[in-house]
Amino acid sequence: MALPPLILPNGKRIARIEVDRNLCIGAASCVAIAPGTFELDDENIAIIHDPISDDAETILLAAQSCPVDAIRLYDETGNQIWPETP
Repeated sequence: MALPPLILPNGKRIARIEVDRNLCIGAASCVAIAPGTFELDDENIAIIHDPISDDAETILLAAQSCPVDAIRLYDETGNQIWPETP
């Protein structure tokens, strides 16, 4: 989902959030940390509710809390911010 860039403390900008439905196990840690941004659907899979209701740092923490890295964050040029790639 594309959104207005959210700036992280390190200067990186979150421009897109994706949830991999095939990886999500419904742990709901993202919902606990960023309840405005994430919610679980009827299949207990995380979905993006409102991508600008939480700040960038909270969204990053929510993505980092996912035990299976099902949440991916990208900057405005399409580079993946999280999970970090080598």
